[in-house]
Amino acid sequence: MTKIIPRIFGGLGNQLFCYAAARRLALVNHAELVVDDVSGFAYDAVYQRHCQLDHFNIPCRKATAAERLEPFSRVRRTLKRRWNQRLPFAQRAYLVQAGIDFDPSLLHFKPKGTVYLEGYWQSEEYFKDVADTLRQDLKITPPTDADNLAIAARIGDCTAVAVHVRFFDEPHATGINNAPGDYYSRAVETMERLVPAAHYFIFSDQPAAARARIPLPDARVTLVAHNQGDEHAYADLWLMTQCQHFIIANSTFSWWGAWLAAQPEKQVIAPGFEMRQGKMWWGFKGLLPGEWIKV
Repeated sequence: MTKIIPRIFGGLGNQLFCYAAARRLALVNHAELVVDDVSGFAYDAVYQRHCQLDHFNIPCRKATAAERLEPFSRVRRTLKRRWNQRLPFAQRAYLVQAGIDFDPSLLHFKPKGTVYLEGYWQSEEYFKDVADTLRQDLKITPPTDADNLAIAARIGDCTAVAVHVRFFDEPHATGINNAPGDYYSRAVETMERLVPAAHYFIFSDQPAAARARIPLPDARVTLVAHNQGDEHAYADLWLMTQCQHFIIANSTFSWWGAWLAAQPEKQVIAPGFEMRQGKMWWGFKGLLPGEWIKV
């Protein structure tokens, strides 16, 4: 029996990319998909993230301790990585993503036996041909609390634009990771031409600073600020998917909010920048679907 065992890690958006690429690889090769939802978080002392795939409709089992290469998993995983790097790509049993651009080699890989998959694989090209199946897998179990249900009702009563503002650096810091200062004003201007008189729902890890970036009167804006913390990220993602249109951040979290939304006529605006100080931070090959609008 052929098995694909993806190592899930990172924030929620990246966890979904890890899963999606592995799901497609398993589907087209009639392999069993077994999710390692432990090893990618066991030593995350900095961000202290945890796997959030239990909030979705994922139809596969979780890896056993032996399938996670325990005991001594860090050492055994390192040895497997190094050994497989020496083998021709087609013969590897431990695949590690090389670079950040979309790499079509994964689409043509034919797994044999047990294959481990490690990487973010941040492109819909890795799973576009099984998109319908993935959207079923990634249906979010809705939150049931009053705050989220109230916001969902408001979203359903208007033409709703989800706006995500992600601060990788402090809002007024000189770091290079936040979206450009004028991105949101340009994005709102573009959305106003496409969808006049919509209502904007703002999602952010720093709500007050995010509100300051959206050049609209208070009557046209709702700040969604109650789902703070990693454990509540799925609830914000669910609310995003209820919206009709999207202004995403340079963030895989809102990438998935836009991609999972079922509305066929949705408009999606994304940051168009690519290089920062000679390094690729966003917009690399394959990241943004062709129909999304870059500003």
